[in-house]
Amino acid sequence: MPSLPDAPLKVVQVACVEEGPSSNWLIERLWASQGVGLIGGAPKSCKTFLALEIAVAVASGRPCLGHIPVREPGPVLVFAAEDQPAQVRARIEGLARARGADFQRMPLLLILEEEIRLDRERDIERLEHALQEHRPRLLVLDPFVRMHRQNENSATDIAAILARLRALQRRFQLAILLVHHTRKGNGPVAGQALRGSSDLHAWGDSNLYLKKGQGAIRLAIEHRAAPAPEPLHLNLTGDPARLEMTAPEARRPEADIQQQILDALRRQTLNKIQLRAALQVRNQTLSEALQRLDTAGRITRQNGQWALVPQHGPMPQPDLFVTGRSVPTPP
Repeated sequence: MPSLPDAPLKVVQVACVEEGPSSNWLIERLWASQGVGLIGGAPKSCKTFLALEIAVAVASGRPCLGHIPVREPGPVLVFAAEDQPAQVRARIEGLARARGADFQRMPLLLILEEEIRLDRERDIERLEHALQEHRPRLLVLDPFVRMHRQNENSATDIAAILARLRALQRRFQLAILLVHHTRKGNGPVAGQALRGSSDLHAWGDSNLYLKKGQGAIRLAIEHRAAPAPEPLHLNLTGDPARLEMTAPEARRPEADIQQQILDALRRQTLNKIQLRAALQVRNQTLSEALQRLDTAGRITRQNGQWALVPQHGPMPQPDLFVTGRSVPTPP
């Protein structure tokens, strides 16, 4: 008979497990309560602005992006590896003023270190001590690439770092937000465009992806344990600078969306997922536009791919079949 280990596994009946937080959300539909995850995007896509927007919202309890309710406000701890403390202060002070938050009293704390390495035991111990002392609701680490010296394409190396962060999340019952870069030439699924190991995508309970589009920044949201809401569209605007939500893209003229579909299909055949990523429109909006173009005989679908139907004679304009039927061209 095998001997018992020094530290046997702790096993309990599931009904005896302590209940979780009162809300499923740190920020409604944007970030899970006590969730780990990341903000991903190309350089200059406002990743840091969004991370600080979230930090200010949680620390102040003010709505994130001016509209999204914060369900669990509390202290926030930030480490900004690429920005000078004075720059971070200026951004946060401007965001606080824009959101009507009390900058002087906000429990938003900044780690003043030149470097923190998540792959170095001593630095993990120091981070643990800071979490123990300040008990933040949210930890923001920006950017991930500056916080380790491992091969970011190695699943073994990256998984070890992420496992340590998950352990910190569980021990201190907080949310953790990493800022990370995407590769050049983003694919249709934003998580697959993240630089480095696929463990980064799989690790997140809530992941946010920023992508610059036509006149706006598209924010795609995904959650491990909840349906993904429709993407948001943001603009960096104002003085002080802040991210503001814009009107939904569904309000764009139907003819404009149809024309963009036609323009995209002139270059190559595309499936619906690829079209949605290229046009940055809602699924319902795209489905309706595709159906109307199909009914009008302008496009056809084969093997899951949409393609243009060759036109003979003058090409009708998209606004002539918005309702799904042709309309005589005015003289």
